[in-house]
Amino acid sequence: MLSEFLQAEMHRLGEQDPLPLHRQLYEALRRAMLDGKLAAGDRLPSSRDLAQDLDLSRNTVVAAINQLSVEGYLTSLVGSGTYVSDSVPRVHSRGAASIRQTGLAPVPVGRLSTRGEALATQFSASALEVQPFTPGIADFSAFPLQLWQRLQNKHWRMTYPDMLDYNATGGYAPLRRAIADYLRVSRSVQLDADQVIVTTSTQQSLELCSRLLADHGDTVWLEDPAYWGAAKAFMACGLDSLPVPVDDEGIRPEDADPARPPRLIYVTPSHQYPTGTVMSLPRRQQLLEAARRHSAWVLEDDYDSEYRFSGPPLSSLEGLDTDGRVLYMGTFSKVLYPGIKLAYLVVPRPMVESFRQAHYDLNRPGQMPLQAALAEFIDMGHFSSALRRARQNYAERRQRLLEALSPCLDDDAGARLSGSEQGLHLCLRLPHAVDDRALATQLAQQGVTVRALSAYCVARTDLRGLIIGYGYAPLASIAGAGAKVAKAVLEQLAATAP
Repeated sequence: MLSEFLQAEMHRLGEQDPLPLHRQLYEALRRAMLDGKLAAGDRLPSSRDLAQDLDLSRNTVVAAINQLSVEGYLTSLVGSGTYVSDSVPRVHSRGAASIRQTGLAPVPVGRLSTRGEALATQFSASALEVQPFTPGIADFSAFPLQLWQRLQNKHWRMTYPDMLDYNATGGYAPLRRAIADYLRVSRSVQLDADQVIVTTSTQQSLELCSRLLADHGDTVWLEDPAYWGAAKAFMACGLDSLPVPVDDEGIRPEDADPARPPRLIYVTPSHQYPTGTVMSLPRRQQLLEAARRHSAWVLEDDYDSEYRFSGPPLSSLEGLDTDGRVLYMGTFSKVLYPGIKLAYLVVPRPMVESFRQAHYDLNRPGQMPLQAALAEFIDMGHFSSALRRARQNYAERRQRLLEALSPCLDDDAGARLSGSEQGLHLCLRLPHAVDDRALATQLAQQGVTVRALSAYCVARTDLRGLIIGYGYAPLASIAGAGAKVAKAVLEQLAATAP
């Protein structure tokens, strides 16, 4: 029975990670659909029946079902019920059963290309699931789903046929205007609405820039330690990444190999991922001068810029650019929810038509009713409200985590924080003698998921630390989990002390 499978799957998830119950049910239902236990067109039991069978509150069940509906796994018919969508992919659509039915031996699969092997094995994101203390993850459980569904339903009801087609204009015009207004005011980006290209993600923005601005084999400067998503995007486009060290002021252009001038320079100046470093003004000016000298393009990923908890707001790197060399990108996933798959890219004015045409030819963009709903969500002030609530929420979690980590942050302990003023994660820097990967594994065995700083390094061997995300960590669990981290760190510091 479905309820037995869901109970078993939720029990397994609960033992692995202390996820909220609605998230456990979401994951269990999603797995049932992907594994084929719930087939396309199958009708789900009512929320009341599911709540009774699983001994959950009805609100918990409704939250899980609403999230799956927003992401397209489920469809609801008024007066009929909730059904599995026809578009749900199958992980095991043709497996051993189909081989047994045909009596044919499986066809050997050819080996991957060299690039394919690298993409499949380097900087793997398979472990970066939604878990407490996992970096790069936001809490989207508080997203106003009912309001969002009303807006989406409204625009589906009034959708014109051309809204269902591909879009060659760079995105829904009111959404591009809303994004431009937001960036001008909050990030000091110099732009008009025509310069905004709506994409599905920062990954797609990076790939589009790579394909239009660089040729196969060109060099891209990559921060070291690096954001794995950017490293993979450049790898997929056939670019040669040159790791450039990051210090407490940001990327160090003077440390780059002069024999390998860049065509692209990728940076996260507002909150470097993963160290959390904020690029200083002198370093920003130095970077723009290096780009000018090499005739290079700067790709500014304004990661985590929405969440700054102390100090004055930071302006964008693009706002300092006088040569039109900076392409600015951001996403809605950290304020709204990851599955919305809407992001934006701001390109220099002379390139607007070229980027629009290439985006249309390569990616066949669409989702116009979704873009229309988001534009209205922003114009009505709901985005600002969601961002304000999120800042308050994350500020409280950040403070709780800092308090929990305080025992290992004594001046004599040997550990220090970077990136604590902004973003959704902290970087706990440790002495070189500490094996941060072994420490992360030890904490994982205690049910606390963190990442080793050294795992993000491309060429460097001198960095040790823990990347601790608090975006999806329940407030009530932060003190206990943080205490486990502090205790394990203190033990390692004592064991490796000279």
